[in-house]
Amino acid sequence: MLNFTSALYLGLQHPSASLRPWRQFTTGVPAALGEAPLVHPITQALAELTGAEAATLGASTLHLAWDLFGLLAEKPITLFMDAKVYPITRWGAQRAAMRGAGVREFPHHDVAGLEQAMVSAPPGRVPVIVTDGFCPNCGRAAPLDQYLALVRRQRGLLVVDDTQALGILGHTPTATHPYGRGGGGTARWNGISGPEVLVLASLAKGFGVPLAVLAGSCDQIRKFEETSLTRVHCSPPSVPVLCAAEHALTHQRRHGEKRRQRLLALVHRFRRGLRSHGVVTGSGWFPVQTIRGAPGISIPALHRQMAKQGLRTVLNRGENGSPQISVLINSGHSPAEIDAAVSVTAGSARTARTAPARSPAPDPGPPPVTFPESLFEPDPAI
Repeated sequence: MLNFTSALYLGLQHPSASLRPWRQFTTGVPAALGEAPLVHPITQALAELTGAEAATLGASTLHLAWDLFGLLAEKPITLFMDAKVYPITRWGAQRAAMRGAGVREFPHHDVAGLEQAMVSAPPGRVPVIVTDGFCPNCGRAAPLDQYLALVRRQRGLLVVDDTQALGILGHTPTATHPYGRGGGGTARWNGISGPEVLVLASLAKGFGVPLAVLAGSCDQIRKFEETSLTRVHCSPPSVPVLCAAEHALTHQRRHGEKRRQRLLALVHRFRRGLRSHGVVTGSGWFPVQTIRGAPGISIPALHRQMAKQGLRTVLNRGENGSPQISVLINSGHSPAEIDAAVSVTAGSARTARTAPARSPAPDPGPPPVTFPESLFEPDPAI
């Protein structure tokens, strides 16, 4: 079975033999009373990676979002929330609403709509823009630079859930290196930083570790740790998870660029292969590739046919509610697996088609890139 459902984009798996040994799973005390020795170097590394002054850890983004939005709502605020924001971030916003915060939605990635919502909001409240850093459904990063300019006018805050992009996108993207470099996330990709920016992210996708980070200014992180309820009442991240995070960050420093280049090459190979068969994917070079409706093809029927042929993908709903197929590519896939996925998809599309095919629409993207075969050599130990 060809599996293209895993969001372990860099292919990191962290077998136990690759980690430092541990004597116990947990310290037995909440983070508010004491943290494992590994926590400090991990938070330092994550702050540096994301371009923030400081960082703190949580067992999940839900733990961090619960506390963060509770902290923000201690002052009069209005949350301006992207309509497509991830559910966990929305749950955190609901806690802020229960504590009296105003909540307004704005259309997805719509800067003009956001600005209008901010202008028409009741005065006297600090504006807090809440967004995902990258949307895999539409294949676009949020315009964080423009959002930051808006909050700076009113001394507000920008809260970014960067779970999708952390480890993949980084600083100074170019046409031939659309991911950028470093893997620090969409704030780095947009070239922004500052005390107004708070980044919330899970390491479970790009780095393959079930751990979450909140990064921001020293002042914001200090206030968070002082007021956090989950650091008092919930178990801290386990010691093995911390060991896996240490391993992921070490591997990122040594091999991250090669893994991202390999990932881009695999995505390029997949897109080019499908286009040669007249199957068009959504725009963008992120490792979540989408196959949307096409004339004469039922997407649910196509998904079923692909599954029958041994190709596992994700059937979900796109931005407009229509069904789409997401193909999740990771650095651990081989070129042969990519070619097999292309073959199965193309064959399934021919079987599922009920009307004459039309020529595929032009697909904008970076210019053709030649990828060295060395990218497809066995990866360093993970």
